[in-house]
Amino acid sequence: MVMVTKLAAQLYTMREYTKTADMFRQVLQVCHEIGYAGVQLSAIGCMNGDAPEVDARAAKEMLENYGLVCCATHRPWKRLVENIDEEIEFHKVLGCDYTAVGSISGEYGFGPDGYRQFLADAIPVIEKLKSEGIRFGYHNHAHEFIRNPETKRPCYDILIDEGGADLMLEVDTYWAVVAGIDAAALLARGKARVPVIHVKDMEVVEKIGSVMCPVGEGNLDWPHIVQVCEDSGTEWYVVEQDDCRRDPVDCLRSSWEYLSELQF
Repeated sequence: MVMVTKLAAQLYTMREYTKTADMFRQVLQVCHEIGYAGVQLSAIGCMNGDAPEVDARAAKEMLENYGLVCCATHRPWKRLVENIDEEIEFHKVLGCDYTAVGSISGEYGFGPDGYRQFLADAIPVIEKLKSEGIRFGYHNHAHEFIRNPETKRPCYDILIDEGGADLMLEVDTYWAVVAGIDAAALLARGKARVPVIHVKDMEVVEKIGSVMCPVGEGNLDWPHIVQVCEDSGTEWYVVEQDDCRRDPVDCLRSSWEYLSELQF
């Protein structure tokens, strides 16, 4: 059974409902009432900008009020490169020891040279974060699995094979499957480097095709995936649904109910 203390909600799912401090507070209350132990802060409108309505200290207080922890963030790559000290302070105030980028920046392109340049540029960022007790991860979509014309292997292999032990892999199960990749096998390859993963299911809908859906309502083999994650040292299962075909709160609740009762 998945320990409920490992279940978190990726608040990108609720991005339309976090534009003000009051909305953000209500979302945290909902996550607490569903049973989530943590949240990932991403696309929180009231926390954006140079003078945000909710800063890290205020967010931390709100989280504590609802018994939640910030298990991870998604932060802009440019800020991590150019404002690393501020980012470190931001995460320390939140009490969060994990940050990731949502994808490779467009400036790098999607070929092997771009991934290798990204890894080179990431070295000082990873080292500085690590020195302050913060881990750095890379979150995938589908384009990372474009075939490397040199090797005929997915470009994501460059992140796995050349990224080093300190580059965490925030595997997104849905997007891996969209790319035709076995999510469980991918997670097994990243053993000890997948402390946080995005759990996201895929449903096949008549006349539409593949769509995102709450975990347990789709076609992914969750008992197998979760067993691999447990064997790989995964600390947080972060539920995310970029697009919801019904109320996103209901989607988050359905995913939590399935995962909290999952036998594997």
